[in-house]
Parts: sequence; structure tokens; C-alpha cells
Amino acid sequence: MLHGDGTVEHRAFREIVDYLGAGDLLILNNTKVVPARLIGRKLSGGRIDLILVKEDGSGAWEILCKGRYLGPVSFRADVHAEIFEADKTGGDARRLRFVTAGRFSISEILAMCGAMPLPPYIKRMPDEDDMLRYQTVYAERSGSIAAPTAGLHFTEGVLKRLAEKGVLVRGLTLHVGPGTFRPIKTELLNDHEMQAEYFEIGKTLLEDIISVKKSGGKVVAVGTTATRALEGYFSGICSSKGNGNGSICGSTNIFIYPGYEFKAIDSLLTNFHLPRSTPLMLATALAGSNKLMIAYREAIARGYRFFSYGDAMLIL
Repeated sequence: MLHGDGTVEHRAFREIVDYLGAGDLLILNNTKVVPARLIGRKLSGGRIDLILVKEDGSGAWEILCKGRYLGPVSFRADVHAEIFEADKTGGDARRLRFVTAGRFSISEILAMCGAMPLPPYIKRMPDEDDMLRYQTVYAERSGSIAAPTAGLHFTEGVLKRLAEKGVLVRGLTLHVGPGTFRPIKTELLNDHEMQAEYFEIGKTLLEDIISVKKSGGKVVAVGTTATRALEGYFSGICSSKGNGNGSICGSTNIFIYPGYEFKAIDSLLTNFHLPRSTPLMLATALAGSNKLMIAYREAIARGYRFFSYGDAMLIL
């Protein structure tokens, strides 16, 4: 726990219940990771390992893949695709189009051939356990290529205790894409460009945020992805519209770094992040550089774990 005055406490995660009270609002990102990693064979017989990012509106898929291969790919005897060059303005210049379209839906292809897209620093192949472990207990809306990892710490029991205490527990959706993890390489922070990600926020949640703030309660975001959905909407750094079912949907490419004035959230639960990462900049913007670095030094001294399956910090 990192308090506003800079003091640090070390507690077990289940004790988060002690830091939230009746009238506070806890906001979860209910996105669900899809088994978007596909391993196939090139025309030469060589192995190819890629991740489907999102459908581009034409039936083709943006992909993440090392190398520059273009051409046919086979994922099994009856699932084939073609990797081709695309307009370079849309991120990765390559797209993949399934040539077995019509025979199988994309959900059927992923069920047959897909694996969980674990972070690259996990040096092993995904297994069946990852289908559960790399997913929050409240995941509902399929669409992410990575888990909103701050939420992995929650259990059904902790969420139940929070609700019983009078904490409002609500969800929104931001489908996590590769932009969340791309390091900052520009010399000036404001030159870094985030890749837009899809979000959906219920109108009742927006009303809850306004009500809780008026009554003096805390708005606590679980993870930087939930934060960016909220701050992107409240700051107007998004494209959005109503979708007819009581929600606002759109996309945001908001990049939050020191100097940003938060408009929606008061507190943040987040994991420990690496240098030159956009999540670290967001946490720094909320906590302040000096306070956050003190907390990080303590975490390192005590052997806390970084990365996706690592430990968490509540910035109050």
C-alpha cells in the first residue's frame, strides 16, 4: 500500500478489504483473454508463431509475428491462411486471412488451434492451466491478447467480502492490445503514441462514478487498462458513441504520464512495472515520482515480483 503521504505498508492481498469501505467504488476490467496464439508451418515447412490482434474490418487480422514472412501458412490439415502485406499506417504491416473461411468460424479455429498468448518473458509453451490462470475470475467479454494482470490477484472470496462491506464492485471492458506493452522509445514523453484499444463503459457506471465522488467515496481502478478506459472517456481522448444497450463504446489511445490531471479515478491497484513502460508512467502520474520510487525500492529490497504474475500495489 502506498499512501498519499508517501508511507508504505506491506500487507497480504486479501487485506485489501481493510482499505476500502462502504460507498467506495471498485472498477474491474472484465475483458477476457482469447487463445490468440497460433503456431503453424510456412510453405517451406518452417515453424511460424504468431498472435492474432484484431480483425481489421475486411475479414483479415492484424498480427504480431517475428520475421518478415509473407505467404501460405497451415495450422492443421484443414486450417490454412495467407499472410500478406498491408497498409503500413495500421501498426504491423502484415495481415492474415484465413482461406478456410466459411468452413470454420474464428471461435472454432481458436478452439482447435489456439493457445493463450502468454507474455514473451515466460519461456515455456502455454498449457491447459494457463487457460484459467491467465484469466481473471470475473472475465466475461472476449477480446484481449493479454490479461489485465492487476485483476489476477482477486478471488471470488475477496470480491464477496468487499461487496458485503458495502463497496460497489462494477465492471467495464477494455480489450488489451499490444500498445499497452510497447516500450517508450521516444526522447520526449509526449512524442510517444499509444495504439488505440476498444472500450465499453455502462452508463450506470458513469453515473456511479459521479455519485461516489459527490458523496466523498473513493473511485478505485483495478489496473492501468481500466484506468485508461475511464480517463480516456472523461478527458475526451477517445472516439465513442452509445451502442443502444445502455453503454458507451469506442476506442482510446490516451497516454497518461506525469503532469496529467486525473478526472475519474482516485486510487489504483496495479502490478509493478518495468522502466520505459507506459503503465509505469501512469502509476507515476498518480502517485508522484519520488513516492513511487521509494515504494519500488522497498518492493525490490523485499523481493517482490514484477511482471504479469507478480505482486501488486494499491496507490491510495
